Amino acid sequence: MARFRYWKLTSDEVKKLTHNPDKILNWEIKGIRKPENDAIFIGIFLYRNGTPFGYEAVNGIVYYHNNIDRNELPGITKFLKERFGGEEIEKGERIFLKNSKEIYTGKEIGELAEEFDAKFNIESDISIELADVTQDELNEWSYPNSKLLPIPGK
Repeated sequence: MARFRYWKLTSDEVKKLTHNPDKILNWEIKGIRKPENDAIFIGIFLYRNGTPFGYEAVNGIVYYHNNIDRNELPGITKFLKERFGGEEIEKGERIFLKNSKEIYTGKEIGELAEEFDAKFNIESDISIELADVTQDELNEWSYPNSKLLPIPGK
């Protein structure tokens, strides 16, 4: 069995996925605010085995930001903390919600992306990486072959 990464998935596509949540290694919702040439974006992500924070791994939801006014950050943090809890820790352009609730179903990830887009005036796409799955399982779970991104060395 191998690892597979899908990218540029829409929230509608992700809500329809029926994968085994235990097979998700990580996911990311990257929201871009138009115009794109200003590089204004906010991303939410979750690594199953924790996100590096110095020399330790921190479990829970994390978000990052680029060219976002710092006055917006408390609203983004509040939005996520109300849904997932966790202890807020900031490092550079990333804000960790340590020990927050973790989500892995397509429905949960897709709905989060929709709410996030509406609340913060962004347009998101979603990436998901899975492990220990077969191509037949991915087809059964409704993953679109056209959005499969090869993993170098795999």
